[in-house]
Amino acid sequence: MDHFEQLPDPRVDRTKLHSLTDILVITLCAVISGAEGWADIAEYGRAKQEWLQTFLELPNGIPTDDTFRRVFARLDSEAFARCFAKWTKAIRKKTRGQVVSIDGKALRHSFDTAAKTAAIQMVSAWAHDSRLVLAQQRVDAKSNEITAIPVLLELLDLQGCIVTADAMATQKKIVQQIRAKGADYVLALRGNQGLTHEEVKHFFETRMCKGFADTKVHNHNTQDYDHGRMEIRRYYQVDQIDWLLAKDDWSGLTSIGMMQTERTEKGETSQETHYYLCSMPADVRHFAKAVRAHWGIENYLHWQLDVSFDEDDSRIRKDRAPENFAIVRHIAINMLQQDITSKVGVKARRKKAGWDNNYLSKILVYGGT
Repeated sequence: MDHFEQLPDPRVDRTKLHSLTDILVITLCAVISGAEGWADIAEYGRAKQEWLQTFLELPNGIPTDDTFRRVFARLDSEAFARCFAKWTKAIRKKTRGQVVSIDGKALRHSFDTAAKTAAIQMVSAWAHDSRLVLAQQRVDAKSNEITAIPVLLELLDLQGCIVTADAMATQKKIVQQIRAKGADYVLALRGNQGLTHEEVKHFFETRMCKGFADTKVHNHNTQDYDHGRMEIRRYYQVDQIDWLLAKDDWSGLTSIGMMQTERTEKGETSQETHYYLCSMPADVRHFAKAVRAHWGIENYLHWQLDVSFDEDDSRIRKDRAPENFAIVRHIAINMLQQDITSKVGVKARRKKAGWDNNYLSKILVYGGT
């Protein structure tokens, strides 16, 4: 809580029957233990009041579900996000050389028909090796990820990291910001960067037809077999890019890459090709690791939020509550991911935390060291 003590309390003094610290801690413990809404949190607090009183003040008992709802609807979400980023910076392991993936996710049921507001979208930064959400930023309702990503990057210490992102983030100003942070990048390249995309695509297509006879190419192949599906990935990286017209417009650009995937399942084969801009010298295995690691934000974060936390079904939608509750989920998933004593999945860990106060205490300790 040292990292959250500067968080402004949105309530006036006469309505402060419960401390903001107590409200935040009860909410976090409840969410770690399986709570999904305000009524769940209040019920958890009442069920665990005797245990909670061993380390919380609780001068007026457990807050009502309406109190939790009102506080999180009014809590300054930007200040909450900054506190979260400071906390993750303090607890994470050394990140130099880590892949930090940036991607967005919609909170599908956070729309409010009465207020005529659409579902909110959060952009998150995920450290692949540490398996930590480093920070998040809400996408403005009248904008897109392009405006949210620079704000997110400002919250991060990226020195020595490799930043990966989908094509939406492949913008010259974002690339400059990544480089200014002391990081490298591997960014997907698609049609939103028209001429550059066409040049890179044409280069690889024509050189492949010739078997790269007149081009120095670095390549690496991998094969995976899982549940009857075979997937072959072919990676190519080239650092001879003086021919690229916009080369100097992309800060630190030193190489381009391509990944071809071939999937065979139930006798049917499909193929996909993806192109990338890279600031790293040609090291195709390093490039392949970064590309592959980017999918970790889907598998280890977004998938967990939907399957283990039922985020897509959450009906929390009032004012700032959806993004504040998303931050609580991120704190919870960070803590649960750091538990190295349990071999079960995140969903089972949540249940165990609800059953066993001693286990929850360990989760709180693991997540704070």
